Amino acid sequence: MRQAILCHIQDHADDVKIDAMGNLLATRRGTGRRRLRVMVAAHMDEVGFMVTGHDTDGLLKFRAVGGVHPTVTPGNRVVVGPKKLPGVIGMTPIHLASGAGFGKVVETSALRIDIGVSTKDQAKRKAPLGTYATFDTKFSALGPTVRGKALDDRGGCAILIDLFTGDPFPFDLLAAFTVQEEVGLRGAQVAGYALEPDVAFVLEGTVCNDVPQEPDEDRTPVTRLGHGPAISVMDRSMIADRRLVAHLIATAKAHGIPHQLKAPGSGGTDAGAIHLSRAGVPSAVVSVPCRYIHSPAAIMSLADFENATRLTREALRSLKPSILESER
Repeated sequence: MRQAILCHIQDHADDVKIDAMGNLLATRRGTGRRRLRVMVAAHMDEVGFMVTGHDTDGLLKFRAVGGVHPTVTPGNRVVVGPKKLPGVIGMTPIHLASGAGFGKVVETSALRIDIGVSTKDQAKRKAPLGTYATFDTKFSALGPTVRGKALDDRGGCAILIDLFTGDPFPFDLLAAFTVQEEVGLRGAQVAGYALEPDVAFVLEGTVCNDVPQEPDEDRTPVTRLGHGPAISVMDRSMIADRRLVAHLIATAKAHGIPHQLKAPGSGGTDAGAIHLSRAGVPSAVVSVPCRYIHSPAAIMSLADFENATRLTREALRSLKPSILESER
């Protein structure tokens, strides 16, 4: 991911570096009309798996890296290691399931990755301890939507690339393509400290649970597909800066951009680490709703993606120091 992103942005960057964590940090000088250091972040990593052991018959033990629920893993194709070895996550066939275990969720510790070898030594050679694996899902267009395995946060990365390579902003744009968001916002913590921003915006792919509910459920979806980008008010990692939330909403209304407020409380983003950096950084989050997030395949609306790009670009263009000087 980092190399692919670098190919897109390097000709537009005035400064590029890869830090000790593996974050890709790039600066694009602005017109100089406004004295602000504005950070925009999106994470490059995705949920997946790590090999933790080898059975005598060549099957791979593994654990989840990031939030992958065991209900979405059995029977799915994966690619293992840098050579992308094809594999499948196997479990006991339903024909042999019976009794108290029938219909129960099989925990990750009881699942295995089958890469087609038959001995422990072969498995160790092809997939040593610590080898990563990811879902093997091909990106595809489905009319007004797209399907992909890691739209959290490939969508955010694509928006940031578009912003970075477009017309310059009135200030210097500090782009942070971060690592290890899915395991604790680790790259963002380092990037936020290094860049010393005055303000930060985080671009994400977020939960969309607008699928049909049980008749007795009274549940407000976190976001809805096709209703525009989601502006965060609060999640498990932060309370968004109210001035920036108001600025995003005002920008959306002024430009006729569909938008929605993400239902407070769920998930977390790189803003959770960035807003605590140094003496504190006013931060906000703009997300693209994604159905079936953290699964083998997520669904994202192209209109939501395009409107998230528009909203962020216009909000950055009109961002002024006076917004941050106003009362919280």
